[in-house]
Amino acid sequence: MAELPERLCRITGIGQSEVGRPSPRSAIQLTMDAAFQAIADAGLTPADIDGITNYPMKSTEGGGISPVGVGEAMFAMGLDCTWIGSATHEGPGHMSAIFQAVMAVATGLCRHVLVFRTVAQAQARLVSRESTLLTGRHARVDGNNAWTVPFGAVSPANMWALYAKAYFAKYGATSEQLGWVAVNGRRNAARNPNAIYKKPLTIEDYLEARMISSPLRLYDCDTHIDGATALIISHRDTAADQPNPPIHIEAMGMGLGGLGQGIHTGDFTCLPGAEKAGAMLWSRTDLKPKDVDNAQIYDGFSIHTVLWGEAMNLFGKGEALAFIDGGQRIALDGELPMNTGGGQLSGGRFHGYGHTYEACIQLWGRGGERQVKGAKVSAVCNGGYGYGALLLRTD
Repeated sequence: MAELPERLCRITGIGQSEVGRPSPRSAIQLTMDAAFQAIADAGLTPADIDGITNYPMKSTEGGGISPVGVGEAMFAMGLDCTWIGSATHEGPGHMSAIFQAVMAVATGLCRHVLVFRTVAQAQARLVSRESTLLTGRHARVDGNNAWTVPFGAVSPANMWALYAKAYFAKYGATSEQLGWVAVNGRRNAARNPNAIYKKPLTIEDYLEARMISSPLRLYDCDTHIDGATALIISHRDTAADQPNPPIHIEAMGMGLGGLGQGIHTGDFTCLPGAEKAGAMLWSRTDLKPKDVDNAQIYDGFSIHTVLWGEAMNLFGKGEALAFIDGGQRIALDGELPMNTGGGQLSGGRFHGYGHTYEACIQLWGRGGERQVKGAKVSAVCNGGYGYGALLLRTD
């Protein structure tokens, strides 16, 4: 049996720019800040980078969703890459650029791939306060928005609120239980120097915050930022020559649901695409959910952590919010520390790439006040339309 492609790869360096709301630096400057930091962290020079990819491809729709493409990043940094990729919103969702990099390295197209994610959504909001789903610039709304905007759902919050309502109704969960996702994220963000929100948040603060789309409140929603995150995927044969203990990509999983195509079917308390990704991931490793030391779970909205956590078998079906309730079991010293850098709710909206960055921080023991003791295995899962998951470990 052929060796799994992810086993041929290692994460060897990471970088993250300053995170601003807004930042005085341009999107390309933020990209270069994160990328050069990741390259140096891996003990490499720009001349060593022979592959580059990002998520998603550069967007011209406005809103700061993806302001930097791989071509301009490559030329701005003086890279000479033999392989260039760029991931779309579909496929395995936010993880797709990482999966592309894995396949490029595993197939011998390159040795060191730079993966980056840049956002400038806070800068964009200085120009327009409207939803990025409905900017008023287009006579016709297309893509996944075409299935929601005509019905008055001009924000993803409207759709994910329906999933939260369905979950509450089926399992008897409560808003207070869900609120601990946000409270825990803020508690961890206070220990993260690069997080955007550090002011203490209590469960009372959460419950008193304004409703955005019932039952989702203000603190259930992630926050627009300006910033960039980068990582280096290297062939395992090169890892011995690099300064950091290599982070092994133990397993990966991916899936595609129908939400981006307006297909809402079956049980609205789960995400079939995420369950496919979770099943694929666990089929590719001998490790089990009980072996996970920390979980960096996608939190575009707080309900995502519930649906993803159950899809990954980190929680039993219908049991996630009972586990999360009170915040002790997901705290840094709890049974399953979750979103240790603050996640997207308080750390900033990197569309999941901040989660992969934070997993590496934990596995390299760089967390400082937020470090999980003895962290050796991290689970990362990202996406609300396309679904991707990673299991990372150190020796």
